[in-house]
Amino acid sequence: MHYPWWYVPQLTAPMLIAVISVVHVLVSHYAVGGGLFLAVEVGYAYRARDRKYLDYLRGHAAFFVLLTVVFGAVTGVGIWWTIGLSSPLATEVLIRTFVFGWATEWVFFFVELLAAFIFLYYWGRLSEKKHLAIGWIYAVAAWGSLVLITGITAFMLNPGRWAIDPAARNFWVAFFNPQFVPQTVTRTGGALLLSSLYVYLHASIFAREARLRNLISARSARPALLGAVMITAGGLAWYAFLPDSARATLASSAVMNVFAGVLIASTLVVFAMLYLGPYLNPGWLSPGFAGLLCLFGIAAFGAGEFIREAIRKPFVIYNVVLSNQVLPDEVTELRAGGYLQKGVWTRAFVAERYPETLADGRIDNKKLLDLPYKDRLVLGEVLFLHHCNDCHAAKRGYSAVGLLFQGRPRERVRERIERLDDNYFMPPWCGTLEEAELLTDYLMTINRSRPAGIHPWMKSGGESRDEYGEMD
Repeated sequence: MHYPWWYVPQLTAPMLIAVISVVHVLVSHYAVGGGLFLAVEVGYAYRARDRKYLDYLRGHAAFFVLLTVVFGAVTGVGIWWTIGLSSPLATEVLIRTFVFGWATEWVFFFVELLAAFIFLYYWGRLSEKKHLAIGWIYAVAAWGSLVLITGITAFMLNPGRWAIDPAARNFWVAFFNPQFVPQTVTRTGGALLLSSLYVYLHASIFAREARLRNLISARSARPALLGAVMITAGGLAWYAFLPDSARATLASSAVMNVFAGVLIASTLVVFAMLYLGPYLNPGWLSPGFAGLLCLFGIAAFGAGEFIREAIRKPFVIYNVVLSNQVLPDEVTELRAGGYLQKGVWTRAFVAERYPETLADGRIDNKKLLDLPYKDRLVLGEVLFLHHCNDCHAAKRGYSAVGLLFQGRPRERVRERIERLDDNYFMPPWCGTLEEAELLTDYLMTINRSRPAGIHPWMKSGGESRDEYGEMD
């Protein structure tokens, strides 16, 4: 509310972040684990004097750089672009809290880029020792980036003492939050596992000789299984250090249960395929087997990322920034003085369009209800966009409010607005009673009629009152 609003129809801005972020995560983990794979395997090929394996690894390095450095960098910038527009307050808090960490990560990223290009384009032009050293420089820098980014994203789920003790609000307390170690272990394991899946898929297509495919399969099996063990151990610790409300959301939400089921089932399939395939039977490495294994791995990663993001509700940064871009300490003031009055851009909009609602330079909330109906709808939509659109589309799209309130009478909609946080994964209503009326006006224009039912007491058009009482 302290920033201008960025509207993404249907999908909503946070879901756009989710799409770009998941794609980036699938690539960035390969950037870490794949760099380690190349450093280890190039060293092995040099020692074994296996020229054919080196030739394959050179081709794999070109694929690796194209996917991780080029595409990965573009999606990484995309994340910054979208979070800056759709969650500016949360982005501001993260930048102010972790400016030292961000700066350090950018140094690591620059080293990654430089080392990756030298490793690929100076292949055969550097001595084996120097070439291998460049590979290890890349691998260490990439893992360093992972650790730094993980500390910041883990803070968003559980800031720990930083959120409740003003005296503890420094970089180190924020970075070494309760979720830091579990998530670092999980993501390091994820990098090992996911990179092995990419390696299997690439080798099954581009490694022409059966000997090379079997070699790659066998040598990558143990790191992949180690990654699987680390994911399991880190995931259990991650769950143990979840805030209570996040754990309750995970247990009670139907959507979370579905995604948790996808995560568990896909993970078990990946474990089984790794053990029965690359570990026991390297000869099974075919494009079909590797592709299926990669798809199950991507499904597990995608479900895990969705859960990790969604269980922060009603916060963007747990206990620090609410999902509607309001600081928790501001709620009382907003309820007393008005959401439209407090917001820089909403206040300017009202002052320009409806100066008759001002008194001594401030918005008089009672005068808002004296506006013509069409103007009340305009302000109701402004309230919806700033207060609700962070999580909800309007008529149709992701979690559309028009569908969530379908068939509910006006008094129920109004009551729901004023008591949003009866559901603990929703932020509280942050406006006055008069502003709740304006928002209700708007919501009733997008509220669909109750669908016709098969029972006699269910009628279309939202009317459902008979001897059984009111249904809503």
